[in-house]
Amino acid sequence: MTGRRLTSLLAYVTATAAGASLLTGCGALPGTVGGSREPLTVMTWAPDRTKATNMPGMPAMAQAFARWVNSSGGIDGHELRVLTCNERNTSEGAADCARQAIDQKAVAVVGSYSQHGRDFMNALEAAGIPYVGGYGVTDDEFTSPLSYPVNGGQASLVAGHGMQLAGVCDKVALVRPDTVDGDRLPSLLDSGLRRAKHGGALDIPAAEDAAEYTRQAGRARSGAKGAGGCVTAVLGERTQTFFDSFRRLPEEKRRGGSRQDGADGKGRQDGKGGHVRISSVLGSVDQPVIDRTGGAHSPFEGAFVTGWYPEANDKSWAPMRKVIQEHAFVDNRVDPADTGVQTTWIAYTVLKQVVEALDRDRITATEIAHALDRGERIDTGGLTPALRWKYADLLGASGFPRIVNHQVTFQVVRQGQLVAQKPGFVDVGETLLSVT
Repeated sequence: MTGRRLTSLLAYVTATAAGASLLTGCGALPGTVGGSREPLTVMTWAPDRTKATNMPGMPAMAQAFARWVNSSGGIDGHELRVLTCNERNTSEGAADCARQAIDQKAVAVVGSYSQHGRDFMNALEAAGIPYVGGYGVTDDEFTSPLSYPVNGGQASLVAGHGMQLAGVCDKVALVRPDTVDGDRLPSLLDSGLRRAKHGGALDIPAAEDAAEYTRQAGRARSGAKGAGGCVTAVLGERTQTFFDSFRRLPEEKRRGGSRQDGADGKGRQDGKGGHVRISSVLGSVDQPVIDRTGGAHSPFEGAFVTGWYPEANDKSWAPMRKVIQEHAFVDNRVDPADTGVQTTWIAYTVLKQVVEALDRDRITATEIAHALDRGERIDTGGLTPALRWKYADLLGASGFPRIVNHQVTFQVVRQGQLVAQKPGFVDVGETLLSVT
């Protein structure tokens, strides 16, 4: 689908002509829904055009969702008005977006991304505005009583990744950010590894904004080399930079026979004769990254990847793809294989079902939060387990008490595509409860 899209310029012109608000600022998506029920105003924010992580597809998916529901009468008769805001990857930007949501009387912030949880969550809590289906990148999303996460965040991914690697890797080297948040990753990965009686990983901290990682790549290869060795990197957008440094390392002389096939049947990273397999988690590696780095010729060919949701070609994504096809086809920001876009779709699915269940002419932020707290059950069509945020449904893991979805998926890159390594979901709840 991506290859059949028009240019970014055409996407810009078309979106502007349709009246869609652009991510460069804040704006409302106009609609034509009539009736006696009051409009429903929500916000979606994400960083765009920054030097760090950018997620323009999330607000764009929110706009497409609004065009879709408003074309058929809105959500239970409520016109959906989507405000968007560029969070700019700064604490000031996050706080500014939260203030705009409050000033515009948004009833929820839905399907958003920010690494500055403390800077926006305190403001939302004071205003009583629920944060529904955030990307899951901050601790605040899993501790705030007004946060309703649809996935298990990075904690679930990394703990699950340890479980995925335990069955195929004798040695594991972890390259992760040299930050306070990065300091938590080794214990999470080790918790998954040790579920299979595996030893802990070699921990290699690295600057999260480096231009190259030759020294860390050398340490990782040395620590993982030998039969069944694996190198995993969880560096966000810099993961691609790390593996570029990794593949540029001088070739070591192999011993003991010929190279064997890797996870994809063609692999260069095969764990034999000094070669190691590579791996990561969604958010650091996803299908758009694989496409940009060469597809089947990407350095990620054969890599193991842990995700939150089914693979992008799974039939469960068909409703989202139909909405994108009909309401965002020319918008290059909306990639159905992008994890941020997928998370936003699921978050708006939650909003839609809650509003329909309330069945009222006027919907408030407090009513949405109370409905979720009372245990409104959300069916995401197989993209996640059924979601509920009643107290009894919370996992209660140390540091992540608000997790209700502790399922992950095991995937592998074959012929340039992320596909399921094993079918279905894997529950990492017990693993997260064991993290010390």
